[in-house]
Amino acid sequence: MGAGTEPDGSSRSDEEWERFLRESMAGASDAPKEPSARAREVAKRLRDEPGRGAEGWRTHTPARPKRRTGWYAAGLLAALVLLVVTFTPGRVGDLFAGDGPDSPPSAAETARPTKAPPAEAALRPTKDEPFRGSPAEGWASGAAGITVPEARAVGWMSAAEVEQALARSRDFLVASGVESGVLRGERPEKAIALINPQQKDMQALLSTAFQSPSEKNDPLLLFSRFQPSRTHLVGDVVKTRGRLEYREGERGALQVTADVTFVYPVTRAGGDDEIVRTIVRRELVLSWDDPDKVLTAPGTFSMISYKSHMTNAGCGATTGYFDPPFGSDRQADAAGTEIDPYDRTAPVGQGGSAGDECGKATRS
Repeated sequence: MGAGTEPDGSSRSDEEWERFLRESMAGASDAPKEPSARAREVAKRLRDEPGRGAEGWRTHTPARPKRRTGWYAAGLLAALVLLVVTFTPGRVGDLFAGDGPDSPPSAAETARPTKAPPAEAALRPTKDEPFRGSPAEGWASGAAGITVPEARAVGWMSAAEVEQALARSRDFLVASGVESGVLRGERPEKAIALINPQQKDMQALLSTAFQSPSEKNDPLLLFSRFQPSRTHLVGDVVKTRGRLEYREGERGALQVTADVTFVYPVTRAGGDDEIVRTIVRRELVLSWDDPDKVLTAPGTFSMISYKSHMTNAGCGATTGYFDPPFGSDRQADAAGTEIDPYDRTAPVGQGGSAGDECGKATRS
């Protein structure tokens, strides 16, 4: 048997032997148990020539699939968002409350803050970003900015009844300070419907405030209103920040305290692009009375007290509407007590905040 022949008399070229040896080294089942002299010669050449063997088995390991890290990251983010929606649906708005691209949303207010918000960069507001350059840029809007605590049984009310009363208390704040029709001067019917019709002093205020507003019976004590012929709101977003608290009041009533700041960006009707932010902070105490002890209507509260301070709201004659100053009028209007309208560290009327009067904003 010659060097180039096999036992069956066939002949193999060098290339065939190389292929045969590669398959044998990879564990082929038909590899010969005893390689011939020709096979040993080719195998030696393969070993002696750098790079030839590498083409065989060393580079045939299956390629790993590329990791899709971008998709995994996106999937993880989507899962986290779904968890937030599932367990805290009311808080989703807070996560994306910031108007500016670099303004993180502020955490919900659950207790009186210990310090005022830090100073913001001196940026002028625009119609696309009307809260730009103010702490309100990171606040939530509407009802989402008013924190409602967890309900528990108090006085004559069960936990479920307390939860409903807290929701209606927040509804009053939204209906009186956020609802678009009311802001444009309409009568706040939804808010009025929540006030005890048997409360004589409040009914006296409501019966005259909208027809003949005066310093004593001014709708602005409870409701936010602008006169469309003079002032236009910028967009349809009102930024809010505040909270509700509650305890047991007189005769077992549920007493709810609301402390909320509202920020309204406005322009002069038919005027230029100047934007002024009217800022109003309201502090209300509401009593959800036991109907067996107090004359009241179901689903209504009695107003125990109300305080407010307003900046960039106009300090002239009582008209029943906010009258924010623009241009040179802002200097003439700045005669009130200086306050930081975003400072919520003290109750209204304390710590430098003006109670039931017009204030001069140190920042807006």
